[in-house]
Amino acid sequence: MPERVTVARFVDHQQVVFDSLAQCRVQLAQAPDLHDALERAAADGWSHVILDGKLFATDRLAETTTSVKGEQIDAWYSGKHRDFGANIQAIMRPDGLPIWTSPAAPGHLHDWSCAQLHDIPGALYWAASQLHLPALADTGYEGAGHGIHTPYKQPADGTALAPDNRAYNALLRAKRAPGERGFAILTGRWRALRHTTASPRSLGDIVQAALALTHFEYRYLPNPY
Repeated sequence: MPERVTVARFVDHQQVVFDSLAQCRVQLAQAPDLHDALERAAADGWSHVILDGKLFATDRLAETTTSVKGEQIDAWYSGKHRDFGANIQAIMRPDGLPIWTSPAAPGHLHDWSCAQLHDIPGALYWAASQLHLPALADTGYEGAGHGIHTPYKQPADGTALAPDNRAYNALLRAKRAPGERGFAILTGRWRALRHTTASPRSLGDIVQAALALTHFEYRYLPNPY
């Protein structure tokens, strides 16, 4: 009898998992395309968007890859965060609401490399030139190009930044700060995003499903037109 109960519970658990995956696919179908998300932000009257990246923690993985130095490294390990995980890029409104999230990228990649992997720069260049919607980002995207504004870095020789550059950095930081709470909105609301034992490659889909649910809660529903 105990064995039958255990099997029944296992079957019930598997059904819950399958039902959850089905619901996840439904939410993914509602996730916005990057260009659509940018067009809506411009149409809603926002002056700019925020580009940011985050490492979503996962269990340790054995997958390896070759670094730019030709060394074997853990593909999903981030030296910066000293943890395993998947890198997710996101576009946020100035008030912090995330409007688009990317597929998952291996944790060893830096933010700018991940943005290039997902063709985000091209979409943001287009938005800046055609929609007059620039993007603000941190120093992890240094050298991104026109339309993606990043801070000036401190000179390597230790000299102080020019007053104009310091003022620019302060203004950029003030404009960017409210928008960078976008990931906190997602992880604060959806506990499953704080650490996952699922394959890190599936994290992009999981985060996009959470994004669609967040949009529903914030009444940020797809435009009828």
